[in-house]
Amino acid sequence: MGRLVPATEMLKKALEGKYAIGHFNINNLEWTKAILTEAQELNTAVILGVSEGAGKYMCGFKTVTNMVECMMDELNITVPVALHLDHGTYEGCLKCIDAGFSSIMFDGSHFPIDENIEKTKELVRLAHEHGMSIEAEVGAIGGEEDGVVGKGECADPDECKRIADLGVDFLAAGIGNIHGVYPENWQGLSFDTLAAIKEKIGDLPLVLHGGTGIPEDMIKKAISLGVSKINVNTECQLAFAKATREYIEAGKDHEKKGFDPRKLLKPGTEAIMETVKTKCEMFGSIGSAAK
Repeated sequence: MGRLVPATEMLKKALEGKYAIGHFNINNLEWTKAILTEAQELNTAVILGVSEGAGKYMCGFKTVTNMVECMMDELNITVPVALHLDHGTYEGCLKCIDAGFSSIMFDGSHFPIDENIEKTKELVRLAHEHGMSIEAEVGAIGGEEDGVVGKGECADPDECKRIADLGVDFLAAGIGNIHGVYPENWQGLSFDTLAAIKEKIGDLPLVLHGGTGIPEDMIKKAISLGVSKINVNTECQLAFAKATREYIEAGKDHEKKGFDPRKLLKPGTEAIMETVKTKCEMFGSIGSAAK
């Protein structure tokens, strides 16, 4: 059966090699199959992100783990794959540790810093005892993620160091980025904040959430400043919806057995694969699994 790995090693290699690993959220079988297949084709390590909402939708984290591992086996996936809880609560992290995920993210950014530190410290201990990697967050990421709304704050570099010193494997720090589609009046990423954080935390890989819609030049500059993991979700959803809508509006669901979900969902699945390819090209990770 396909073996999941922590994200620690793939992100260390990315940091050294000046590229970033794509974290792509999964929502169902089609999403998972598309991302795994494309990652193998591109010979890149990949992180499959699962929000708590998506985990519930897919009938629980254990169901997700079993689906991913069996799919890796059936598809002969040999590139490194991490199964990662995205924006987890403390309780959600415990469930994913129990369910056999290989990585978790504890989002304590909405807590006072001392409480964030206390909870993160305990989860670092538990994750490492189970051979898992752990991501923590400082400074809320803007936009909406499972009903939690943030404005795109910039993290305090000193608070980032306090969290980094707990032994987390990679750190998400708010630098003006947001989840979802960026508004027209978005001010862009704060590279001054990013550089200040990097100076405090040293060689710890940084995570850029809200990767959908950030201009390529900003993405590449962020990678040059130590971002080694970039999260993409909305862009895959938009591509899937667009391709599915075009299929139906063209009346293809009425042709032969075009209503069969295997046919109905195929254009959307292929659109996700194309999005993954475009992003991995931008992140510079293509072929990196062979190095």
